Amino acid sequence: MDPDAPAREPVDLRTDRPHSARMYDCYLGGKTNYPADREAVGKVLAANPTVIIAARANRAWMNRVVRYLAEREGVRQFLDIGTGIPTSPNLHEIVQGVAPEARVVYADNDPIVLAHAQALLRSTPEGRTAYLDADVRDPRRILTAPELLRTLDLDRPVALSMAALLHFVPDDQGAQDIVKTLVDALAPGSFLVLSHATGDFAPEEWARTVETYRASGTDAQVRSREEVARFFDGLELLAPGVVMPHQWRLDVDASPLVLQDAEVSGWVGVARKP
Repeated sequence: MDPDAPAREPVDLRTDRPHSARMYDCYLGGKTNYPADREAVGKVLAANPTVIIAARANRAWMNRVVRYLAEREGVRQFLDIGTGIPTSPNLHEIVQGVAPEARVVYADNDPIVLAHAQALLRSTPEGRTAYLDADVRDPRRILTAPELLRTLDLDRPVALSMAALLHFVPDDQGAQDIVKTLVDALAPGSFLVLSHATGDFAPEEWARTVETYRASGTDAQVRSREEVARFFDGLELLAPGVVMPHQWRLDVDASPLVLQDAEVSGWVGVARKP
């Protein structure tokens, strides 16, 4: 936990409108969501019932990746942007289970994540965790936040996790520039961990999904494999490259589920900064 974090003011949860983090909690079977979120989820699932499968495959992949980075790449610092509702095991629980001294900063802009941030701050005594209330669309605010600078040493490698996040940042909001700004600030040997929804396998269903999100007030854009791969420009992709979540390094923690590509409809990758 960050002992220097200031006391938080009461949070307006804005439960009258859906939020992507709370909708994702619905997909994962969580309980930290509200009628507006559940109504929006119902509309999404009517447009594309496989979104639940995609969300759960993405979550399993994220858990596998951070374990891999802590166990096999020796990463001890993590910056997780677009954290979402705390869902055990959280990232810090996985990596501190491997390396108790690991340090983790979470960042999200959903007020209910802020309200539940205490669950994200239960660090091991040897390590440290912090929570930052910030929007990915303002990367410089994230990089200069006291909560981050007290917790992470940006002169040492950091794993930057952007899981299931950038499909909520359309091109006209500068998604490519956001990723570049964040990666440029990290030390050589750092990693970019990224997953993204795609319409490559079920274009009509995902076009309906995007329109449903937009109608609920949430920006959205799916991207092709080539567009997702562009986020890794200038970086060294780890094997097996840009693949689907259920295809990435099953030797770390194989999933018992047999999934079809159109059910998962996402691209993932992990790359090292040279």
